Amino acid sequence: MLYSIIIPCYKSAMTIGEVVRGTASMMESLGKTPFEFVLVDDCSPDDGETLSVLRGLADDFEYVKVIELAHNTGQHNAVMAGLNYAQGDVLIAMDDDLQTHPSQLPKLFEAFEKGYDIVYGHYPDKHHSGFRNFGSWVNYTSVRILIGKPKDLKTSSFWIIKKFVRDYVIQYKSHYTHLQGLFLRTTRNIASVPVEHFNREHGQSGYTFGKLLSLWSNIMGYSIVPLRIATRAGVFFAVLGILGAIAIILKKIFAPTSAVGWYSMMVSICFFSGLIMLFLGLIGEYLGRMFQSMSNNPQYVVRECYQRRTSKQK
Repeated sequence: MLYSIIIPCYKSAMTIGEVVRGTASMMESLGKTPFEFVLVDDCSPDDGETLSVLRGLADDFEYVKVIELAHNTGQHNAVMAGLNYAQGDVLIAMDDDLQTHPSQLPKLFEAFEKGYDIVYGHYPDKHHSGFRNFGSWVNYTSVRILIGKPKDLKTSSFWIIKKFVRDYVIQYKSHYTHLQGLFLRTTRNIASVPVEHFNREHGQSGYTFGKLLSLWSNIMGYSIVPLRIATRAGVFFAVLGILGAIAIILKKIFAPTSAVGWYSMMVSICFFSGLIMLFLGLIGEYLGRMFQSMSNNPQYVVRECYQRRTSKQK
């Protein structure tokens, strides 16, 4: 049985070597061999420093494979690239910053060996900024509402999956990848176990507000709930408008001298116009994503794959 450890890398020259060596040591101590590392450089903007370290690891260790992406695609698409290049029967995803620490792998494997298809590590005590934690809460709530994630299932970027899950997931070719949505489409035999969240050793999170918003918006591709909400809201406000019209007619019948308020009318126009534009934008977002999917916009573009300099291949 081959174990594949997939690590998306972004400005991680200072930490990725320790991640690889620590994880390899832990896998050997657990008897989880043979194994391979699939390190995906997500076009790190550090003048090639991260890529140079990754290529050095590929030269030092025959079990390290490096995938260099031609442009930044985001964490989920980078992991998707790793899933496509991994050859293992069991696949593990970790971060490159030592916050998903190799020392926590035994906890995940203990649950995985009970027969689950997917095991997530979750953090009772996160060492993220308040902004990042808020973004994670929004993402968690959205996934639970839009794609029906169980309330007691807590997720993270630290997980183990079986090969059949990977085989199904990589069939998804749209640019808008959201791994939780794909995993929940594949199986509900999922567990989550509490693990320790370590402090970041170097640098800071690569997730900006824009990237968090983009990741959150990807959830829409796995649910039609927003469209149903738009339909129900439209019905609600249509009924509200009819009741308002009836109220105005009755008021004019029983109090013909009362004046119709100009300000209330303008507020209503502005409110409903904004509501209409909001839902048109929502529908447009779905249509735009359909167009992007039909145009075969790739999830990622691989510039080169390294696995020792003597066996480099394009």
